[in-house]
Amino acid sequence: MYRGIRCRSGKWVSEIREPRKTTRIWLGTYPTPEMAAAAYDVASLALKGSEAVVNFPAAVASYPTPASTSSADIRKAAAAAATSMHKSENKTTETNQVGLGTVQHHELKDVEITVEEYVDEDILLNLPNLLVDMAEGLLVSPPRISSAPSDDDSPENSHGESLWSY
Repeated sequence: MYRGIRCRSGKWVSEIREPRKTTRIWLGTYPTPEMAAAAYDVASLALKGSEAVVNFPAAVASYPTPASTSSADIRKAAAAAATSMHKSENKTTETNQVGLGTVQHHELKDVEITVEEYVDEDILLNLPNLLVDMAEGLLVSPPRISSAPSDDDSPENSHGESLWSY
């Protein structure tokens, strides 16, 4: 459908592989595929320049430019592009609804439109680094068990009693 995105648990996630590296830059989780695709476009332009293949070529001029090629700056610009894509989708929907007729147009004036603030749960919960943290946990050696017997286990404390009493 779009480059650099996939559906996960009903939401759309976006990430991009850094050129000539095996690492990826996590761009976030978004409610619509268009938002995730816009985030990918910004990252692709920042990393690959004008020869990047993008999802929305007509919108390239309106995308924010990251301050640098660091993953944090790319992530911020990608989130801004996704938010602007979401706002433009809402304006298109409102315009289409207004053109439906005069009766519905008057009804829409009474409806309060709320815009929800988008929170990226994956970044908030540090999910992109979860597998790395789990792998590092496996590298920690387990605690050593001492092989020296304790005072309670010594043969002097044993009175020759059996565990079985008749």
